[in-house]
Amino acid sequence: MFKNYLKTAWRSIVRSKAFSLINITGLSIGMAASLLVFIVVKYELSYDTFQPNYNRIYRVVTQDKFDNDITHNAGIPVPALAALRNEFPHIQFGALRSTYGSQITVPSATNGSGNKFIEATGIFFMEPQFFNVFRYDWLAGNAAVLKDPGTVVLDEKTAAKYFGNWKQAMGKTLLLENMLPLKVNGIIKNVPANSDLPLSVLISYEILKEYGEYFSHADQWNSTSSNFNIFALLPPGVKMEDVNKGLLQFSKNHYQHLHANSIKTNSLQPLSSIHFDRQYESFGDHVTSKSTLLTLLLIGIFIILMACVNFVNLSTALSVKRSKEVGIRKVLGSNRGQLFKQIMSETAVIVGISIMVALGIAYLALPYIKHIASIQESLTLFTPATISMILGIGIAVTGLAGLYPSLVMSKLNPINALKNKMVSANVGGVSLRRGLVVMQFSISQVLIIATVVAISQMNFIKNADLGFQKEGVLIMNVSADSNSVKKQNAFKQQLLQIPSIRSVSLSSDEPSSDNTWSTNFAYDHQPDEKFQLTLKYADADYIKTFGLQLVAGRAVQESDTMREGMINETLVKKLGVKNVNDVIGKSIRVGRNKWYPIVGVMKDFKTNSLKEQIKPLFISTQKNFYTRVGIKLNTSNIAATKAAIQKTWDQYFPEYASSPAFFDERIAEFYQQEEQLSLLYKIFAGLAIFISCLGLYGLVSFMAVQKTKEVGIRKVLGASITSLLQLFSKEFTVLIIVSFFFAMPVAWYMMHSWLNNFVYRVPLSIWFFVSAIVGSVAIAWITVGYKAIKAALANPVKALRSE
Repeated sequence: MFKNYLKTAWRSIVRSKAFSLINITGLSIGMAASLLVFIVVKYELSYDTFQPNYNRIYRVVTQDKFDNDITHNAGIPVPALAALRNEFPHIQFGALRSTYGSQITVPSATNGSGNKFIEATGIFFMEPQFFNVFRYDWLAGNAAVLKDPGTVVLDEKTAAKYFGNWKQAMGKTLLLENMLPLKVNGIIKNVPANSDLPLSVLISYEILKEYGEYFSHADQWNSTSSNFNIFALLPPGVKMEDVNKGLLQFSKNHYQHLHANSIKTNSLQPLSSIHFDRQYESFGDHVTSKSTLLTLLLIGIFIILMACVNFVNLSTALSVKRSKEVGIRKVLGSNRGQLFKQIMSETAVIVGISIMVALGIAYLALPYIKHIASIQESLTLFTPATISMILGIGIAVTGLAGLYPSLVMSKLNPINALKNKMVSANVGGVSLRRGLVVMQFSISQVLIIATVVAISQMNFIKNADLGFQKEGVLIMNVSADSNSVKKQNAFKQQLLQIPSIRSVSLSSDEPSSDNTWSTNFAYDHQPDEKFQLTLKYADADYIKTFGLQLVAGRAVQESDTMREGMINETLVKKLGVKNVNDVIGKSIRVGRNKWYPIVGVMKDFKTNSLKEQIKPLFISTQKNFYTRVGIKLNTSNIAATKAAIQKTWDQYFPEYASSPAFFDERIAEFYQQEEQLSLLYKIFAGLAIFISCLGLYGLVSFMAVQKTKEVGIRKVLGASITSLLQLFSKEFTVLIIVSFFFAMPVAWYMMHSWLNNFVYRVPLSIWFFVSAIVGSVAIAWITVGYKAIKAALANPVKALRSE
């Protein structure tokens, strides 16, 4: 019997080729999109879950609460490590310190100066106890080797990059920053890409005792760096809330006497939240909010629901054509249950074919997933989880899409069916079909609005006045070791000899960066202010090179050390000073340094991304902190200019590799995830519109069949093609307008929440919503137009012949 059902189902599918093609297309695209969304969400939720003690690992983080502000820091003062072990002996702690952009030099027989590698991330100073908290597989050596201050441990991939093979790396020597020789005494297996701890080069933490100042590793209670992290492994049965109570007392004991104007506290952050918490930095390449993942899941669910709606609409539309077939089957003895099974088997076959096509689409699309998600590794389509999901989707779609049409067709009256008297009321479900179309276009309009808003916000970001010039400025990282510092000024002067270079500046970082260097400060010989001050260090040409503007006073004069400083308008306002000229000549004390005069006030510029408020800022000279070279170029012959810059670099810093990047490219990296989300909205909006159009086609097909004789009579009585088009399009226009009123509040809430991630954002204009409804109506008319014109142009004689 089952075999007979399948044979009959296949014949029915082949007989209605257009119907089957539309259904398979809609279902396969919907299932492929949902499957890809599931893979992305599953991957993001899997970060660090490979750790055996995943649910018991925490990071000790810091909050600093002021009167009207609170700052969050993933780091903790260095002396806290010993204090935590002393006061919480039942908890295992492990510490590491990250360093970014460091150079590793590997000796080479063919290259006298060695092979140079700039490691943007992945270099950590690490103590052996870290491996009591986290578990990693060792190919050679063990955690104990990190007790030796001259030791380095590499992961398998990095060892192969440096030496060709990890086995050949053991016992070899590396040079860190051209001054620290390190012996490779251990190799760990590659850390999975879905980790916020990308361990590549692990250097003994002991080396910081001698070289801590060079790596800004301050062993002081009043200094907190997000680069220094402490992780804790709680014993089984110990709750985070109980430890946090102890950390509250710990904070009072160690910080209360140091910070009179703020309340500093430590607390635990679960490892499971690090990848999703934007308040604290992580060592990974991106942070994803759970609200974004929820949005993705909902979009994936809606897309597959829309595909099921299409199937229902098209199946019920076709049921009028199949009424005689159903009538004959009933007359010949088929009962309702057998007809139900027959229609469900047809649905199952179509869903099965759709699944195969969907898997093919997903397989082809999977390599391009990195363009819409921050996933760089190759993902696997066939895993136990995805196979389970595919089977689940197949069963769910078969039930959702096949149940209603099966019930409708199995209950048809055989007498009416054989007399060809099937009308809308007999087939049933017109209101349901209209409701489903409303649902489809509601989803489509939500995604259209989201797409328009996202595109507008990203265009706003690209064209926003940041307060500085980002185009045509080349940024190079430069070492701050003593030898390099001595050469920096000569290097700068030599660059200025290149005709196509307009200006050069040395600084700690560019105007807009991910710099979070802040400290306490005091103004005009008063006690410390009750908010933090952001610090940047730069030479006298910083203003000129980056096109910053002064609103009062002058720029700092050239000096090797701090002698004077500039502040921004935001700081003037937070100090309660109304006239910017009134701060010129007043003194400021940064941290516990001397008092220095304020010589200039800069017009506000965006110190970080547009997601954040402009921070109160202080800029002064201090050449020991200069790690950036900003080079303003004439854009006429960039390739030749870059070649000349590289030649000059090799002349002054032959022992270092260069890593030039344009300033506007670095700024664009701030918004990589937002760009990806914007692209995602575009893709899903397109899919939703396409699937909605298929649904409309199904409904207009149903109407065209039902109104065949009505159209024939109207044409005989003189109706024009235009009036007949209105007959078909009027109902759909009303449905789309109704759907707009459902879509509007949902879209407003969703995009209002998304825009709240940006301090500087576009307003949610009414035109965003108007464009959605106008676009939807236009798309619907185009879709309906084809079938409506075909029905309007049909010969009325054929329609009326049977009467």
